[in-house]
Amino acid sequence: MKLKRLLAMLFTLAFVAAACSSGSSAGSGDDSSSDSGSESSSGEEGTSEESDNEEASGSATYHLITHANPGDGFWDIVKKGGADAETDLGVTVKYSNDADVQNQAALIATAVGEQSDGIIVSTADLDGLREEIGNAIAVGIPVITINGASDIEGTGVITHVGQSETVAGEGAGLQMANAGATKVLCIIHEEGNTSLEDRCAGAEKNVEIERLQVAGTEDIVGSQNEIQAKLQADDSIDGVLSLNPQIAIAAVDAKAGAGSSAVVGTFDNSGDVAEAIISGDLLFGIDQQPYVQGYLPVVLLHLNNTNLNEVGGGKAINTGPAFITKDNIDAISDKAQLGTR
Repeated sequence: MKLKRLLAMLFTLAFVAAACSSGSSAGSGDDSSSDSGSESSSGEEGTSEESDNEEASGSATYHLITHANPGDGFWDIVKKGGADAETDLGVTVKYSNDADVQNQAALIATAVGEQSDGIIVSTADLDGLREEIGNAIAVGIPVITINGASDIEGTGVITHVGQSETVAGEGAGLQMANAGATKVLCIIHEEGNTSLEDRCAGAEKNVEIERLQVAGTEDIVGSQNEIQAKLQADDSIDGVLSLNPQIAIAAVDAKAGAGSSAVVGTFDNSGDVAEAIISGDLLFGIDQQPYVQGYLPVVLLHLNNTNLNEVGGGKAINTGPAFITKDNIDAISDKAQLGTR
């Protein structure tokens, strides 16, 4: 099964590479996802290049660094993708996270100090990470960004794996408007995350938006109470747009507590979101495929490390947005329950 999954991913990658070939060029405090991950070399003599590739394949260590808050289940899916790639490729993937951008930058510096073979980093605040990303690239460590600001021009990273948050927001606003919503509460659960603001701003192109900052995934009860209080105070709000799957379930409960008839939609997917879509409590979920955001960059870095491949042409590889509704939820609901969608 692992081989089939890897072959399928590489088969998909071949199409991505073909699509991006016009701009591609040949490149010249954490915890490990598992305690093992290195394959021993065959021991047979070969050319110097073959030996180098065998050594790179068997001993490669990649760092996956995110801005995840404690308790945010979205990032468990990203982490699982990285862990599965670790197993499939026989490498080591070290995962670490910090929601504070300065601390996240420090994690990049730590990976550089450990002579990482490649760094994957989420970009909720790309500007706050530019210096450390540049430092990594300056010493020859390849970098791929994920899940956040996708405008990577001039950064020197190989590619960005994620979605355009503005485009996704526009789609969310259109879904809300088509459902009859005229005033939508956009729930921001992480302070200082520019990607969340991009989502709200995108939605605002198609429907009236009011922003509400809540406590976040570290305090779901507090977030639910804040949403409920807002709905009770303003009965003109007829739509709620969540930017996180756990906040989405809190919004559904807040709607019930407030006696509101607002439609509720969310960014991102989870087992609970899938069930809420099936029951009709959620209008839609926007799937940006977080499992792919964890898995694919490890594959891309390993291809760069062992075969000098660069994919993406310095531009983003889009993993979304895809809208999950009652019409198509059955196809992926089982995967959502398994924690891969």
